[in-house]
Amino acid sequence: GTGTPAAGVTAAMRIGVINVQRLVQESALGKEASNRVKRLNDQKKEEGDKLQKEIRDLEQKLADQGSALADDKRETLQKTYQEKAIAFKRFQDDANRDLEASQKKELGDLERRVFPVINQVGKEKGFTLIFNKFQSGLVYADEAIDITDDVLKIFNTTVAMPAPAAAKSAPPAAKSAAPAPAPTKKP
Repeated sequence: GTGTPAAGVTAAMRIGVINVQRLVQESALGKEASNRVKRLNDQKKEEGDKLQKEIRDLEQKLADQGSALADDKRETLQKTYQEKAIAFKRFQDDANRDLEASQKKELGDLERRVFPVINQVGKEKGFTLIFNKFQSGLVYADEAIDITDDVLKIFNTTVAMPAPAAAKSAPPAAKSAAPAPAPTKKP
C-alpha cells in the first residue's frame, strides 16, 4: 500500500553548498565583470577628483584674494564656489548610484549564467538541495559538500570561454610557415 514514503526521501537527501562570492572572484566572467565595475569606478573617481580640485582652487582664491576683491567680484566667486560644491555633491550621489546599478547588473548577468551550471552539477551529483553558502544563514558546512570548485571548473570552461579561443591553442604552424608551393602538375 501507500505507507510513509517520507522516511525514504529524507534518508537519501543530499545537500550541497556553493560559495557564490568565490565564483564571482575566481571565474573568468566574474573577473571581467569586476574589471568593468572597477573601470567605471576609476572613471568616476577621476571626474570627482577634477571637480574637487576646481573647488579647492576656488577656495584658495577666495582665501588669498577675497579681502582684496571688490564686493561684487567676491560675491560672484563665492556663488561659483557654492554652485560647484553643490554640483560636486550631486555628482557623488549620481556616481554612487551608477556604480551600484552597474554592480547589480553585472552580478545579475553572472547569476543568470551560472545558475544553469549549478543546476547541472546538482543533477549530476544527485543533490537534493544546494544552498548559497553565505546568504542562507548557514553557520557550518562540511567542505566535502562544497561544490564551488566543480561549478567554477565548468563555468570557466563552458560558459566563460571567450568566443575565439584560438589564442590558447597550439601556435598556428601553417600560417607561420612559408606558403606551400602551388601544385606543379598541369591538368
